[in-house]
Amino acid sequence: METYPLQSLTLMEAQEKQFALVDTLCRHFPGADFLAGGDLGLVPGLNQPRVTQRVEQVLADAFHAEAAVLVQGAGTGAIRAGLCALLKPGQRLLVHDAPVYPTTACIIEQMGVELIRADFNTPGAITQAIAQHRPQAALVQHTRQQPKDSYSLTVVLEEIAHSGVPTLTDDNYAVMKVGSIGCECGATLSTFSCFKLFGPEGVGAVVGEADAIAKIRSTLYSGGSQIQGAQALEVLRGLVFAPVMHAVQAGVSERLLARLNGGSLPEVKQAVIANAQSKVLIVEFNHPIAGRVLEEAHKRGALPYPVGAESKYEIPPLFYRLSGTFREAAPGLEQYAIRINPNRSGEETVLRILQESIGQVMAG
Repeated sequence: METYPLQSLTLMEAQEKQFALVDTLCRHFPGADFLAGGDLGLVPGLNQPRVTQRVEQVLADAFHAEAAVLVQGAGTGAIRAGLCALLKPGQRLLVHDAPVYPTTACIIEQMGVELIRADFNTPGAITQAIAQHRPQAALVQHTRQQPKDSYSLTVVLEEIAHSGVPTLTDDNYAVMKVGSIGCECGATLSTFSCFKLFGPEGVGAVVGEADAIAKIRSTLYSGGSQIQGAQALEVLRGLVFAPVMHAVQAGVSERLLARLNGGSLPEVKQAVIANAQSKVLIVEFNHPIAGRVLEEAHKRGALPYPVGAESKYEIPPLFYRLSGTFREAAPGLEQYAIRINPNRSGEETVLRILQESIGQVMAG
């Protein structure tokens, strides 16, 4: 199996990204302000908590954007808010010719949006689709939707922008793992879940052009729709730790890849790294033992399913079945292969669990 994973930050690059975020934070939170608990309610003149506004300014500066807004509903809520800012119900949306992420597909159905598909891996296909169908906006998923995807986010956004179509990027599983997110590569809006970045449950972020952000903010009039100050501070606390933690995780995956493909476990046929959707190891066995290996791995401390796919709760390694898009692309592979996300563990823990599980299965 050939895959095209995104280029992860090195540990040094991740440290620099952490330091830059903290420097930005210092500029907006002097003295002991960051240690405060965070305010509540609709402050007159702002219509939101003051601390939330300041956190949004940090996010905008950190991602080199004009503005940012925190929303309810995690990443799905962010995508919904962003699409509603760029599209009206019934209009046309350009997407990659691949399965749309299920929660995003629900939003598209609810809005009555007509999908225009183009293969983002093929040069010129986007321009041709735009010229033929005239979509009002485009949605680009930063991470891979299927194993064969190899497109460059920057190249895709440049081709779309050349036709004057506004773009929204789904940057989930890419933020603080790679050098730049969508709004830093030319997208109108970037969207992501703060829960996947060690932040609080249910908070999403939209970062990008001020006019589009203003449209989202105009829908957040009521207090119940606001992200309160304490929640906003939790977003920053998690985000500060994300780049280095994810760089360490990427290093573990790369060392595991070398050892597994170097023959450390004879029952392993091959291993690859893929963005599916988070960056994981796909481990393929010589025999159809994937399901039984998972059962044994879970007895040995591996997590059986994600909570938020790299949330603050996921500390042990995650051993689980292939994603739906991978199963669709390679029918039958789910009997031979599993996904492994090291999370906060080291390669020795992953190898021990994998070796013991395979040994138990092969022993009958």
